[in-house]
Amino acid sequence: ALDLTRLQQKMCTVIHTLGRHPALAAARAPSMSANGQIKIFAGSSNPELSKTVAKHLEVHLSHACVSKFANQETNVAILESVRGADAYIVQSGCANVNDMCMELFILINACKTASAQRVVSVLPYFPYSKQSKQKRRGAIPAKLIATMLKVAGVTQVITMDLHHMQMQGFFDVPVDNVRASPLLIQFIKETVPDYSRCVIVAKNAGASKRAALIAKRLRAEFALIFGEQTRFAETLSEERLGSTEQSAASTEVAGEDPELAAGQDEDSYGTTVIGNVEDRTCILVDDLIDTAHPFVLAADLLKRSRAKRILLLATHGLFSGTALEDFEASCIDKIAVTNTIPQTEHQARCSKLQVIDCSAVLAETVRRIHNNESVVNLYNEAD
Repeated sequence: ALDLTRLQQKMCTVIHTLGRHPALAAARAPSMSANGQIKIFAGSSNPELSKTVAKHLEVHLSHACVSKFANQETNVAILESVRGADAYIVQSGCANVNDMCMELFILINACKTASAQRVVSVLPYFPYSKQSKQKRRGAIPAKLIATMLKVAGVTQVITMDLHHMQMQGFFDVPVDNVRASPLLIQFIKETVPDYSRCVIVAKNAGASKRAALIAKRLRAEFALIFGEQTRFAETLSEERLGSTEQSAASTEVAGEDPELAAGQDEDSYGTTVIGNVEDRTCILVDDLIDTAHPFVLAADLLKRSRAKRILLLATHGLFSGTALEDFEASCIDKIAVTNTIPQTEHQARCSKLQVIDCSAVLAETVRRIHNNESVVNLYNEAD
């Protein structure tokens, strides 16, 4: 019995010694940090941006296979373990937007069912963001997208310059709306000589807050194009408050179809420039460029007001239809957008188009979220 007791004591001593060995201790330790490994998955919408974000984070893109069956159903397979990891899925709402959305939902759900610790959707351009207000007898598709993201299994969303700030209320998960204004301000400082003498212009009241912020940062003057959009705003109010017959009558006087007038309050154009733009470089600022028409009309108005040079800056460049050809033929001298949406093909169609890289900002946001650091301080440092 004494020999057995001594043997047990020796075994306990050996086990305790081995337990302190670095190699064995590392083998026993979990392979993930408290927050899990960073796994970056690239959707089909903007693979180049995904690669650049991963490069800034000094990680490799994680492996996933996205394909379609013969009947055009989307098929997704995660080709590596994500158990306990933080999965960040980069997908922008462009190109075939409905396919891109469905692909994103399946990627999120695949990571969730594969036991990822956190599944974060990185949506540089949020799909259906222009449809974030309810029209008469209409839906709110942007709210529907937010709901579907939650149902798919997303735990957090990172996006850039939402079309309306109120859209953050659509979500039941945390949303980080990354600002692109520091990138636009830096671009102006680097490319516009004597930028403090330029005039930052908002094409309508909806773009005024963003333009005024940039003007303040640059210590430049601010101008607003005003006029025509008030008629559409009045029409929209009448439609919501009055009957269908009263709405039709009011819009008939205005010369517009009642169904069209309700959707034109954002893209309508003004007739008056409030502010001095004579012999100055004017910079039109907005969050999104879809069609060219409202911007070309705004530029023509500025030219008639004797503006010297006209630039157009925006976060997202959709350039639907013949927008690029229209811009090429317009009096706008330069257009700059970020690469939240792929711009390689767009640049081949328009010599005026320049691209601002936003990957570093998105990567830094991912890093801070992964390490549970403040994202607000990112803007304080930029300012």
